[in-house]
Amino acid sequence: MEYLVRFVQMHESFRKAELEASADLYGINMEFLNYSQYSPHCIIRLPDEDAARMIIQRSVLSKGIYELWGSGSTYAELHQDVERRTSNLWHLYRLSSFKFEIQAYQAKRPLAEQNELIQSFRYTGFEGPIQLKDPQQTFSIFEEYEWGSSEPTRVYLGRLVQGSSRPILDTYTLKKRKYLSTTSMDSELALLTANLTQAAPGKLFYDPFVGTGSFPIACAHFGAVSMGSDIDGRAVRGKDGVDIITNFQQYNLMDKYLDSFIADLTHTPLRTARFLDGIICDPPYGVREGLKVLGSKDGGKKEITWVDGKAAHLQDHYIPPKKPYSFEAMLHDILDFAALHLVDGGRLSLWMPTANDEEVELEIPIHPCLEIVSICVQAFNKWSRRLLTYRRLKHQDVKNDQPSRHTKKEEGGTANDLNSFRKRYFEGFKEPPPPIKDG
Repeated sequence: MEYLVRFVQMHESFRKAELEASADLYGINMEFLNYSQYSPHCIIRLPDEDAARMIIQRSVLSKGIYELWGSGSTYAELHQDVERRTSNLWHLYRLSSFKFEIQAYQAKRPLAEQNELIQSFRYTGFEGPIQLKDPQQTFSIFEEYEWGSSEPTRVYLGRLVQGSSRPILDTYTLKKRKYLSTTSMDSELALLTANLTQAAPGKLFYDPFVGTGSFPIACAHFGAVSMGSDIDGRAVRGKDGVDIITNFQQYNLMDKYLDSFIADLTHTPLRTARFLDGIICDPPYGVREGLKVLGSKDGGKKEITWVDGKAAHLQDHYIPPKKPYSFEAMLHDILDFAALHLVDGGRLSLWMPTANDEEVELEIPIHPCLEIVSICVQAFNKWSRRLLTYRRLKHQDVKNDQPSRHTKKEEGGTANDLNSFRKRYFEGFKEPPPPIKDG
């Protein structure tokens, strides 16, 4: 059966990947028949309505899914297609309460014209009561216009099967969240990332850069049990009586929260075993301050410092020494960690920034044990960030002749030396000056 998905026209490069992740999660065979990032309308083929409901119920980048009743470049073509496709279905809804609505993209019709268009479908023979609120059936006329055009270039008719999860954005908006920081991930992108990572009941998820818990909360919404860690103990401990637990309590998700702990990914206390179903993170970009990991700059061990007869490093408020860390090395450490801890088919989703120029185009990190599933881009002015999603391969599918794309693990030096993106960021992404010619 063919269905129309009504997308929101934002985060365009994420929309297809979101549907594909849901279809893969539920083992549903889905085929894209017509998709363009420039259109809010997508036509897909699915086995049945149950499959359509399962896919759309997780989506935050769509408004709903509709059984496709017809399409055309003109209304004459649309009416012909409706009769061809659905004349055998009209009797099923003859006595149902119903309503018609018009959704126009990049245009708006006067009310009188809308009523005239709705009346043009009276041949369907519906006799049930018109009910604008909570009808049994909703039929939507979709119009798609070129910018500035007075007539639509494409029209569709669809019967609503189910709305999406987009209304939950108001529940999880950061404007209402009790524990925040300047780096808290936007709720829409957090839910989207959890969706692409396939958070679901019966799964265990981990965020190694947990901050205020945006990703674990998103994973918990989809039913996964989650935990996190952060090198910054202040984020984990919270402040002024609020912390990550406060946020989970706010959304009544405490039964989905394991705990958070203070740790550095390169010195993790987690046992080396493949027990995680998903790893989801937005690692620090090292812009406000250079990236650091635990350890001393010279690499040597320090003598124990004693305070009031007790070793300083065993006291509650001890701050361990840190050393500069390469951004590229961090990305590969995340992939190495994922390869060691994800179950077969488990997913890793991580955000990475890049400047919008070839000079600082960071290579997408790869690993022989991880398959890239999707690459989505959120563009800003002079820089972008990409959401990379990987799948853990089974042992027999790992190609041992495919090396990891590792840069050398640079340590020491300045923050700019270890992070080309940071350097370009503070240079304002300006073009480098031309070389001086001799003579």
